Amino acid sequence: MAASSALTRDSIFQIARTLPATPKVLAGLGELFHDINVGLDEVAGLIKRDVALTARLIRISNSVVYGGSIRIGAIEDALNRVGFSEVHRLVGLVTSNLLADRSLVYYGVPAEPLREHMLFTALACEALADECGIDSRSAYTIGLMRTIGMLVLDRVAERLPQIPPYDHGRLGGYPVWEGIVFGVSNSEVAAMILADWRFPPEIVSAVREHYLLRPEDYNNQLACLLNVAGRVVAEAGHTLPGDRRYWELSPSKLAIVGLRENQVHEAGERARIAFERLRSELH
Repeated sequence: MAASSALTRDSIFQIARTLPATPKVLAGLGELFHDINVGLDEVAGLIKRDVALTARLIRISNSVVYGGSIRIGAIEDALNRVGFSEVHRLVGLVTSNLLADRSLVYYGVPAEPLREHMLFTALACEALADECGIDSRSAYTIGLMRTIGMLVLDRVAERLPQIPPYDHGRLGGYPVWEGIVFGVSNSEVAAMILADWRFPPEIVSAVREHYLLRPEDYNNQLACLLNVAGRVVAEAGHTLPGDRRYWELSPSKLAIVGLRENQVHEAGERARIAFERLRSELH
């Protein structure tokens, strides 16, 4: 039985408000970093709005990965240690930890693989963006936030009666199941939430259109980049079961993002190396 009659924008936003606020900090950082004159105090002030994020960033900065032989306890010192070039990535890492704190029961995805998927997708988008001259921070954010609609729809399903879990053997992809059950796809829900959280329009539209279900979606370069990143994630073994069918490489996708197939594989290897370096913090 479809739940679309019970699923409204208000109910979606109501559930989204129960999620950690860390993505809003990520959106704010993206805006700050567009200013080449942004200072340490501005970045630290934004991060301090989220106590859990601040604590985790300090802990990560004290890890051996960042040479934490001398322990520090202030976010300003943490930012100095890891550097501005890395802090956006680490905020994304903490965001995946805080958002994916539980399994997606109706999607059949345990929490740890979900966190790994979110981080690897972000790193794959970042690496691909570096190859084709697209803003890598925006690409990283797009990859990280693409599953936010799934997180919300899984919580919607908990509140509604007789919702059938996703069945990969019977239904080929998540958008098909979501359309039947909810009357809306995870990418559409994600776009609604990201717009409400004041993410830039280009990030919102890329997440909304990245399954490339309509011919006009191919006009969106960032959406195509996220789709190609899906292939990189699949080849690394971190894809989600209901997404796999949407990640086939094609000459048209590669042409739109301006990449050759060997560049995709090279970006995938860089993403894998970055992922293995950060993986220990995914808990």
